[in-house]
Amino acid sequence: MADTKKKKRASLSSFTILLIILVALAVITVIMAACGVEGIEGATLSGVLTAPVFGFQDAIGVCLFVMILGGFLGIVTETGALDAGIAALVHKLKGNELVLIPILMFIFSIGGTTYGMCEETVPFYLLLAATMVAAGFDSLTGAAVVLLGAGCGVLGSTVNPFAVGVAVDALSGIGIAVNQGIIIALGAILWLTTTIISIIFVMRYAKKVKADKGSTFLSLQEQQDMMSEWGMTDSEAEAADGQEMAPKMTGRQKATLIVFALTFVIMIVSFIPWEDLGFDGFVAGQSYEEVTTTMTGEEVATFIDGATTTTIAEPVEAVSVSEEEVTPAWSSFLTGIPLGQWYFDEASTWFLLMALIIGVIGGVSESRFVKAFINGAADMMSVVLIIALARSITVLMASTGLDMWILNNAANALAGMSAIIFAPLSFLLYIVLSFLIPSSSGMATVSMPIMGGLASQLNFSVETMVMIYSAGNGLVNLFTPTSGAIMGGLALAKIEYSTWLKFGAKLFVVLGIVCMVILTAAMLILPGAA
Repeated sequence: MADTKKKKRASLSSFTILLIILVALAVITVIMAACGVEGIEGATLSGVLTAPVFGFQDAIGVCLFVMILGGFLGIVTETGALDAGIAALVHKLKGNELVLIPILMFIFSIGGTTYGMCEETVPFYLLLAATMVAAGFDSLTGAAVVLLGAGCGVLGSTVNPFAVGVAVDALSGIGIAVNQGIIIALGAILWLTTTIISIIFVMRYAKKVKADKGSTFLSLQEQQDMMSEWGMTDSEAEAADGQEMAPKMTGRQKATLIVFALTFVIMIVSFIPWEDLGFDGFVAGQSYEEVTTTMTGEEVATFIDGATTTTIAEPVEAVSVSEEEVTPAWSSFLTGIPLGQWYFDEASTWFLLMALIIGVIGGVSESRFVKAFINGAADMMSVVLIIALARSITVLMASTGLDMWILNNAANALAGMSAIIFAPLSFLLYIVLSFLIPSSSGMATVSMPIMGGLASQLNFSVETMVMIYSAGNGLVNLFTPTSGAIMGGLALAKIEYSTWLKFGAKLFVVLGIVCMVILTAAMLILPGAA
């Protein structure tokens, strides 16, 4: 009994871990401010208490998306199509279930390297957990397929606009030219190398679990949760043992699964920045015209400085020139935004619409629809709160200046070092910073003018510095508790954060060493800034 109590006490929930991190960082800033550290403002009690609220506010788009997604999945589950589809897939792959892992991980990695697939992976944790359990593996295998697949893609970003795109733009803003070809080549090396290593790791684990259920990393409680959520009943297990007949699906269920798959395909297509990749098909028909507006003296004063009262003597003649859309793109008829430019508001609209359509196709009555949708959304509330709490840490760090203090001081310490020392230390710096700023675009905006500028001054390759940032930030986003997508996804798969760390610890170290070696070699080989 004593051992059981100890085990239960040692397993902290995601909420508790995030609250401890929030309070610990707040205390650190108070101590630093009290010691007179320049650039640090000590966190206040009100700042700590309101951080989760502002975190929720900051993440409201993704939180609403997750809730509507829960309602959508609730409707799909109500039709029975998802369970029937998974059963049919597993029956068809009988004996070859392992092949699902490399195929799915590679597909997720493509999403990561091209458009930074992260929060968009949240719904797949639930789907892959159910699929992998039905295939004879465990829910941890399903979570690993999603997280490591998309994560390794982001780590080796090639054309990801939210990572390398923002980084290149930040460097251009300070007058540093960047060779995109080198970035794509180096990103592809990191992407493929880390993805292959991760695929081998997950396949070896899955193979062990299938052969011996005792090989799982899941605790007894997690295994019970997994089986109660996705495990087969005794009668279903007996039927599966017979294997005489393939699971049968109704016409409604088949149609539901087709629409279900189409929903996710459109979501993925809508998030990819096609225009940045040179494809303008989704914005065809869109046109703009310049609109010139005459401004009065009072309007000019407001335009110059809206915070203070500025007096401008009349008469004043000024004009404002802006572009207004005349004809919308053909693909914007549903949400007002063309495919390729969607974000979470548009995705929420799409999933709400498709929930209604699937309800009609699946023959779900009005009363069953409302109940299933509300219950599905309610199941996601813990995920929503975890995402908001994770975002609160970023909010607190920005308000106290701790993130910028670490960055500026580390950059000064790195100045004057040789490439063979500069590259790995820069990588380690980004690992530290990424705990404070898990957002890839936020990290690029804040850090690249400093670190990229430093690399240019030292005549090192700025392209390698871009990939050091991408790899360091991407590696940390495989396991950082400050990422709402990770904590929310693990909660959906009913996996404790501590279990994920135990499972992936060795892999994370190996991936870090591999990235460091590749990037250090690139810094030594590639030419520096002209």
